[in-house]
Amino acid sequence: MGLLEGKTLLITGASRGIGRAIAIKFASEGANIAMTNIVEDDEFCNVSDECEKLGARVKRYVSDVADFEGSQELADKVMKDFGSIDVLINNAGITRDTLLMRMTEEQWDQVIRINLKGAFNLTKAVLRPMMKQRNGSIINMSSVVGVSGNAGQSNYSASKAGMIGFTKSVAREIGSRNIRCNAIAPGFIITEMTDKLPDEVKKEWSEKIPLKRGGTPDDVANTALFLASDLSTYISGQVIQVCGGMLT
Repeated sequence: MGLLEGKTLLITGASRGIGRAIAIKFASEGANIAMTNIVEDDEFCNVSDECEKLGARVKRYVSDVADFEGSQELADKVMKDFGSIDVLINNAGITRDTLLMRMTEEQWDQVIRINLKGAFNLTKAVLRPMMKQRNGSIINMSSVVGVSGNAGQSNYSASKAGMIGFTKSVAREIGSRNIRCNAIAPGFIITEMTDKLPDEVKKEWSEKIPLKRGGTPDDVANTALFLASDLSTYISGQVIQVCGGMLT
């Protein structure tokens, strides 16, 4: 029996990278998978197919995390389709990197709206069913730049730092209902996006990391699995840095 047998996962931004790895990892551990993406593209469908091949019950939802009413409707649909929401992973996010001197209001607003408001929208939407269940695990995908900051990413860093404060506050509010809320702060993770960086850039990043390598989406997925499962029932309000010691 898997660590998440019979539990339902709602994960946003599941079409690629870390979201894809989490969906597949959770499916392999017996979870039902309710997965969202902003569009119904081939990548999104392929992840769904992979999860189904592992024996998981899967349903895809096209949804914009920045839409407050749409997020509530999504949670209602998942409850109707699966009967419970046991784990929420707020994974959807974007970057609009540039120096603050050049950053437009739109670039700031887009990142805050999707990364931070999106986490608020979905968390609020699942609270009522989780409180009725008196059980649940909410996992917010932050970043090491939310802890340390990063030049050229003031909007992204602000959104991820805000997610950390949000996580800790939510954990204090809902702990008495047996609902846990934690954050994961990935470091340099090799995904489709970062893999396109020049080899010398990737080498330079790796040299700064005590473990001397970039992380993989599976490294993050394994941490999410721990936080979602009963192995972590006394862990809440924490930020786990999956960064190979980068911020040590």
